[in-house]
Amino acid sequence: MFRSALKDLISWKHSTVRKPLIIRGARQVGKTWLMKEFGKTQYTKYAYINFENNERMEQLFNGSFEIPGIIAALQIETEITIEHH
Repeated sequence: MFRSALKDLISWKHSTVRKPLIIRGARQVGKTWLMKEFGKTQYTKYAYINFENNERMEQLFNGSFEIPGIIAALQIETEITIEHH
């Protein structure tokens, strides 16, 4: 099951018409593991933010969707430079 989900994420990564990635599902089914594994195996850098445990990030995404501000806040929070592609 996880291999299939990981293959789907890799296909998403290589798609030229990618949409934002939203992972949903029941509790305790492996969503966090899947995303961390995808990040570790497919990217040189990745960040994991749990919005349930991070009120600042939750508020950021509940506000306006100004991309430069969101990118700046994510970089500050994660201490990772976000590269634009």
